[in-house]
Amino acid sequence: MAHLVDKIERSNTNPRDPRNREVVHAAWGDPQIGSLETPINASGFSRAFINNLPAYRQGLSPLRRGLEIGLAHGYWLLGPFVTFNPLRDTAVGSITGLLAAVGLILIATLSISLYAASNPPFPLATVTVPSPPKALDNSEGWNEYATGFFLGGVGGAVFAYALLSNIELFQQYLSFVAQ
Repeated sequence: MAHLVDKIERSNTNPRDPRNREVVHAAWGDPQIGSLETPINASGFSRAFINNLPAYRQGLSPLRRGLEIGLAHGYWLLGPFVTFNPLRDTAVGSITGLLAAVGLILIATLSISLYAASNPPFPLATVTVPSPPKALDNSEGWNEYATGFFLGGVGGAVFAYALLSNIELFQQYLSFVAQ
């Protein structure tokens, strides 16, 4: 065991040992920017993944961008509101969850609209997102995004509600097909 510890100690001063290389660098080689390139945010996988999200994907209008993000949020917001609302064990538990999810989507949409009215700054380029969307640099783009977010959020919540309300029908269909 002492031999292994000695080998590790000797490798600490060896500049050719890959474990001694610096892996965190200043973004674009300029420490004045205040951002860092790490193995996580500068990797090809991270860049590809984040740049393919609707918030950063190139070629989308603000309405389409908001619609995609709203659909995802509306869809997943319904579950906690149906599961944990005070009326969950009654006949109106699911519809109460739907109304609560739509209410939260409305609050989020109003928040986005308030941000749009504040004259938002242009999105900054980062290591992970070198070219942020140009459509979200003014109030009109953010208001269009908020419209899409509301429509997508309500649509996603209604779709999830329809799936939850008809789960027995889907189970019967699957048992019929499996026979």
